[in-house]
Amino acid sequence: MKGSIFTKFKKIFNAVLTLFNGILTQGFCVEKPYLCLRMNIPFYKYHGAGNDFIMIDNRTHFFPENNTDGIQQLCARNFGVGADGLILLEDSLEADFKMRYFNANGSEGTLCGNGGRCTVAFAYFLGICSKDTRFEAVDGLHHAQIAENGLVSLHMLDVDTISLFENHAFLDTGSPHHVELVEDVANFPVVATGRSLRNNTYGAAGSNINFVTQLNDHTFQIRTYERGVEDETLACGTGATAVAIAMHALKKTAKNTVELPVKGGHLSVSFTETNGTYSNIYLTGPAAPVFKGTFNL
Repeated sequence: MKGSIFTKFKKIFNAVLTLFNGILTQGFCVEKPYLCLRMNIPFYKYHGAGNDFIMIDNRTHFFPENNTDGIQQLCARNFGVGADGLILLEDSLEADFKMRYFNANGSEGTLCGNGGRCTVAFAYFLGICSKDTRFEAVDGLHHAQIAENGLVSLHMLDVDTISLFENHAFLDTGSPHHVELVEDVANFPVVATGRSLRNNTYGAAGSNINFVTQLNDHTFQIRTYERGVEDETLACGTGATAVAIAMHALKKTAKNTVELPVKGGHLSVSFTETNGTYSNIYLTGPAAPVFKGTFNL
């Protein structure tokens, strides 16, 4: 039974056993490096509107998460599996499962919205959860639902702080986002301008950079330069959420459901606004498997 004492005990026991096995393995690697063989790791590839991820069932904690170079290589388009990031699905004592997201540069990241939606689809495929689920991420607990048409809706945390400037807005939707309106986003130099803003305006931590063109009273076309990937991605879930909220705060739309065409497909964001606080925020879009395989690391 989910949430029962037995389930929690099982998760704790597995975690302790995994830690013990890890200590033994590390000892062998120090004393007898010739016994340390490369691991054959199964993975699945998923995408959310073109934002793609390497998905790994890590409930036994076998994946070498501190191998930054290895994660970089796996995410490399020309030398590895190729992805915008890598996600570990793990057990949680508080929810159905836990999601851990690693950027393509190997660093552990903040919340990834499309990654969260893909993890929900992956967990459902593995039989870990129902179509109505709750999971743990770096910024807290999230609720999510899988609709009959396969679209996944992810409940985002409330947003109560939005910084509005003359030509842009800045807010945090689980990850930090700069949102800037431009006239023709389809032909805008997203990578060059985004990279400059990410590195020169926001310091070492950086920010994701979103460029937006309004199409009608509730539709905004967006393109995003993502930190960690250090390039434009075909979609960004926390970016789409930030754009929807920023456009409402800037009074570019009065709608509480915003449509967001991205290079890899279509996302939508709905919310409730009360005295400047945005709640009941849902990011909705596709989350689809691409292929599965194994790799050596």
